[in-house]
Amino acid sequence: MSELPPHDSSEQPDPLDSFDEIVASETGRDPDLAVIEAGSRTLRTQGGPPEADVPGRPEDPEVDAALREVEAELATRWGETKLEPSVARITALMDVLGEPQRSYPSLHITGTNGKTSTARMIEALLGAFDLRTGRYTSPHVQSVTERISLDGAPVSAERFIDTYRDIAPYVEMVDAREEYRLSFFEVLTGMAYAAFADAPVDVAVVEVGMGGSWDATNVIDGDVAVVTPIDLDHTDRLGETHAEIAAEKAGVIKRGATVILAQQPVEAAQALLKKAVAVDATVAREGLEFGVGARQVAVGGQLLTLRGLGGEYTDVFLPLHGAHQAHNAAVALAAVEAFFGVGAERAEPLDGETVRRAFAAVASPGRLEVVRRSPTVVLDAAHNPAGARVTAEAVGEAFQFSRLIGVVGASGDKNVRGLLEAFEPVFAEIVVTQNSTHRAMDADALAALAVEVFGEDRVQVEPRLPDALEAAITLAEEEGEFAGGGVLVTGSVITVGEARLLLGKG
Repeated sequence: MSELPPHDSSEQPDPLDSFDEIVASETGRDPDLAVIEAGSRTLRTQGGPPEADVPGRPEDPEVDAALREVEAELATRWGETKLEPSVARITALMDVLGEPQRSYPSLHITGTNGKTSTARMIEALLGAFDLRTGRYTSPHVQSVTERISLDGAPVSAERFIDTYRDIAPYVEMVDAREEYRLSFFEVLTGMAYAAFADAPVDVAVVEVGMGGSWDATNVIDGDVAVVTPIDLDHTDRLGETHAEIAAEKAGVIKRGATVILAQQPVEAAQALLKKAVAVDATVAREGLEFGVGARQVAVGGQLLTLRGLGGEYTDVFLPLHGAHQAHNAAVALAAVEAFFGVGAERAEPLDGETVRRAFAAVASPGRLEVVRRSPTVVLDAAHNPAGARVTAEAVGEAFQFSRLIGVVGASGDKNVRGLLEAFEPVFAEIVVTQNSTHRAMDADALAALAVEVFGEDRVQVEPRLPDALEAAITLAEEEGEFAGGGVLVTGSVITVGEARLLLGKG
């Protein structure tokens, strides 16, 4: 993971001052899209474009206008928090599009935490073995175009626009005959599957949006089904126990597939294994058939020994922090081995040097990502208690801050108390805030919870994210230039995306 030189605010105008003004000027549009635009414009005032993996607004005015039109049309549809649990609409769309999702093999990824990072690792491994990949993940950190990637990079704005226009007539056909219009996520899923067929890709890496059985992505029959660790999240939609949630997520396990299971709670593992037996799927379990052999912290990441389905892979450098990312790497490696038939059709392992090269190139924006130095500011998209626990452990291991200040902006539909309790041991103080979308928990309501967990003396309230960042940086700097104070921005993918735009690399 690359690092930035120290930030000198005297060299250029402070983009934080104009962020709210830009968002306010976009009030007629979807709030998420307004944030994307505001962040993109404030980044440009810093004199550097976003990294290629996290695209900003198109520079060509005509392309930008066309992308805005597509974004506006997508914003008229049901958002990702409004669901009607059915695959009927997406199935109808696939039918009129000619079943594009059947034109390539796929790996299908579900679970509660770690899905996107695991998808990125799988993508990197497949690409290193000279396969053309398509990756579909959600939610996005900054730009909606991030969700659809070809050959390891987000599709261009032009391609995103063209893909939408290509399928738009068919979307209208389905809208006209179904009880409910296709949702935002369903249209994006159709776009991804169509783009992969058009490319064409050799293999697709697909992350579910939520759950499994009725998720819009579940019109594919993944040759490999991957289940990352399951925990209690979206309990109002997926079930209130590990077993219930696992049974829903098990819907991605198809007949004859290979199932790669990360370490799971016992009840979840039982539900997943029951489904695998029912559809005659082959199962490989972390800790038994594969796993992490050894790990040690290294500069910029960690050095791993991974035990795969076909043997041991030593000296694997992973430029991501935390034990959870090591386990994600083991899961990703086993999934790619299974895709190539290692442990089944072939006995020999994958080429070790190719595996090492692939992992060394992995990036996962917004996952313990350093975006600023002096003081160090780290972003992590943990948004539930399980994610917060592994982030708290990882940040302590990787950074060893003498004093860590938290900036937390959470969504109102999450277990926010559990998230705060997970971070309480590692945060010296916490600045509570809120992102600019309708899903954000009110800063005052979040502060009331935070006071119960941290005590009044350790909580500061700054409803505006730019103010919260400035406050946290000031608190971290009280330690002195060389004392090792740091800031962790967390609580929501949306909050992290906005902060990344405000404190963008470069």
